[in-house]
Amino acid sequence: MRISQLLATLTLLTGTVVPAAAQQKLIATQSELTFAAKQMGVPINGHFKKFDAQLSFDAAKLSNSKVTFSVDMGSGTLGAPEMDSELPKAPWFNAAKFPQATFASSTFKALGAGKYEVAGQLTIKGQVRDVLVPLTLSQTGVITLASGVLPIKRLAFKVGDGDWADTSMVADDVLVKFKFSLSGIGKL
Repeated sequence: MRISQLLATLTLLTGTVVPAAAQQKLIATQSELTFAAKQMGVPINGHFKKFDAQLSFDAAKLSNSKVTFSVDMGSGTLGAPEMDSELPKAPWFNAAKFPQATFASSTFKALGAGKYEVAGQLTIKGQVRDVLVPLTLSQTGVITLASGVLPIKRLAFKVGDGDWADTSMVADDVLVKFKFSLSGIGKL
């Protein structure tokens, strides 16, 4: 039974109106997920076109908050067709075998002034690592902006392995940057 059907049934049975809880959602069209690295000392920047999140966030009850996030690895782009054709291949994202990267939170910690630290597991190419994601939340009207930068080591996730494991060619350090627009989040 759908929630709307359940609410309608409860309204009929009790004669009272049952308010629907605001559903928390990622607004993908107003969000971005980028990555930055260096190839032979020259900065390279890319982004993912497809990603999604399921979240339940309550600033007053952080212990109940959680987020799961998935990225379509085949949607990665560096903006150059010859490079973009390489990203989904086995040495890099291996999108055929590992179509998604995921993050699943375990705990949220408030740091004050709209800043949080989210602990969880990041999985890329089947490699699972514990990470701490710095997160800043701000609100404008009904929209909450979640932003942050997560530094990772690409080789820990076997991204750019084999012939590309030489860090003098492609640096091991990658900055994953995000700006997510969210709806349905209560007052911070």
